[in-house]
Amino acid sequence: MGADSTIDAMSAAGSQSPSTDDTSPTGSNDLRVEVLSVVFKVREVQPDTPPALCVLLTRSDAARPWALPGGDVGASETLSASARRLLAEKMDVRKVAHLEQLSVFSDPDRVPGARTIASTYVGLVPTDAPARLPDEAAWQQVDALPELAYDHAQIITAARHRIAAKLSYTNIAFALAPARFPMSELSEIYCAALGYAVDTTNLLRILSRRAVVVSTGTVRKTGRTGGRPPALYAFADNELRVTDEFATLRPPM
Repeated sequence: MGADSTIDAMSAAGSQSPSTDDTSPTGSNDLRVEVLSVVFKVREVQPDTPPALCVLLTRSDAARPWALPGGDVGASETLSASARRLLAEKMDVRKVAHLEQLSVFSDPDRVPGARTIASTYVGLVPTDAPARLPDEAAWQQVDALPELAYDHAQIITAARHRIAAKLSYTNIAFALAPARFPMSELSEIYCAALGYAVDTTNLLRILSRRAVVVSTGTVRKTGRTGGRPPALYAFADNELRVTDEFATLRPPM
């Protein structure tokens, strides 16, 4: 049984009539399943500064802590379908280039009130995706997060570690990059996601050897600071694939 099916079964179990053998510490059989999404995007936080990894957060009013977007699972939806629907309806985020299940957070006391199990997802949005958000949402820099609700900081940390690991052995950066890019821009995306400097020349060598990126044969009209127009590259695939099953967790840059 897949992960989505497992959690859907747990959700269904929570809606059944109370059992006579209730072993919950509170004596309550209430159970709620929610979907939370950690959506990352690499953005320029301040003008003329290197782009930073940002996460999508929301809050209902200024007095409350920020939280990950999400909500209840739809009665006739899979977990991933619920995650995409909630991002589209509540955040107006419709271009999620990659979405995968992260983990299940099930501490009995993770939120007040009825016990709530969170099925979490990590999503990636390209740098050139539309930036419009509702008033209650914002892209927040991962390295300078505001106060967060419940266990959402822990969830974001787990998501960042997942993406950093996958950058070493898959082509997952396609979901953070624009359709065409100079290698200097792609190295900034890797740097933001990994949290340390990435050499552009080494990155091109590694990704070319693994057939991850290809030259488009075109150039950008001008560089960011003028000078010679940079060559443009693109990802060979726009779906996740393993490129080096023997890579270590820290990419060999």
